[in-house]
Amino acid sequence: MRKIKKAKELKAFLRILSERASGVNKEIEQKVKTILDDVKINGDNAVLKYTKAFDSPHIKTIKLSFNEISKSAFEADTRVVNALKLSAKRIRAFHEKQMEKSWSFSEGKTILGQIIRPIERVGIYIPGGRASYPSSVLMNVIPAQVAGVKEIAICVPAPGGEINPHVMAAIKLLGIKEVYRIGGAQAIGAMAYGTKTIRKVDKIVGPGNIYVATAKKLVFGEVDIDMIAGPSEILIIADKSANPAFIAADLLSQAEHDEHASSILITYSEKLADAVNAEIISQLNALKRKDIAKKSLEMYGAIIITKNINEALNLSNSIAPEHLEIMTAKPERVLPMVRNAGAIFLGNWTPEALGDYSAGPNHTLPTGGSSRFFSPLGVYDFIKRTSLLRFSKKAFKNLSETVKTIAEAEGLEAHWKSIWIREFF
Repeated sequence: MRKIKKAKELKAFLRILSERASGVNKEIEQKVKTILDDVKINGDNAVLKYTKAFDSPHIKTIKLSFNEISKSAFEADTRVVNALKLSAKRIRAFHEKQMEKSWSFSEGKTILGQIIRPIERVGIYIPGGRASYPSSVLMNVIPAQVAGVKEIAICVPAPGGEINPHVMAAIKLLGIKEVYRIGGAQAIGAMAYGTKTIRKVDKIVGPGNIYVATAKKLVFGEVDIDMIAGPSEILIIADKSANPAFIAADLLSQAEHDEHASSILITYSEKLADAVNAEIISQLNALKRKDIAKKSLEMYGAIIITKNINEALNLSNSIAPEHLEIMTAKPERVLPMVRNAGAIFLGNWTPEALGDYSAGPNHTLPTGGSSRFFSPLGVYDFIKRTSLLRFSKKAFKNLSETVKTIAEAEGLEAHWKSIWIREFF
């Protein structure tokens, strides 16, 4: 894992991170566009064609029956199911705090306000390639349910025709009955445009690979999406009080995701930096996914030495990480200086993995520096805000001259005439 001390080295590494976050190459985008266009025109036939080519050669039906979901869920490990139940309870309790209410106020007989309503139909993509993630079911479905979304459809790929029992257990636990065994760009297209089998949704959420992310980007506008999620990342700010074994373990927890994950330590203690590096070497060899983690650390991992905490925080705010751990003697004092991060984990006993599964906050977070302007997935992603206005005749006349003046200044004749004509009644 590279150690960075010089400005020139840091500049080169930040360029690597920037290129990592820059998005899609044109070749992938064209492939995805071809798939989306095919699905838009040919519907189920196109979806089946690509699913047979990429996932399951022998697939006959797109939709999973309730019996198939239940049968697969029955095979799930009881310990895992119990863990999912506890996690679901905590995730629901957290997201219930995010609920917004409609509001209004009066100015005499004038009523102004905002109406909060849930989105009616949402499509959720659950990854199912190299690994299957029942936690993603909880994190994406529960906020939608709390918001009051009436219809939730899930697409989850079934490589080789196999469906993951733990994913099905999570789906059954939350009472979702509309589930499709499809993935990739074809699943995003089916949800965005609709087919004979899959009705069009209003919004698509959920993480996926580069083809899924690109498809979401291309269908935005036809439907809403949550965000363009990239590879996972963690940044840890630590001082000499931190435990190097904890830091190494947390860096590796992200590196094992895939080769493009990024794991960064920023510290102003050379002694800690060396200790963490030694721990990474030791712990890496014991991992089943060590080859993936090793490549990730080589490509996008770094230990960066700064002069002080202020320099560390400025650099972190510039990178705007998905996950930010602060392992300093008094992390609460550092917190007010953090401007950009998807989620912040304070202290030695708050590893990022807690947030991935069971703490309660959502694990679908902005990546690639987008925490500068994006937020974690939440209940607010599944609601619509509608403005409400009601004026009496008297209230209308009190404001009419002001409106006409601005409309005339903007050269919009029909606008001011819609005010003017009412003045004769």
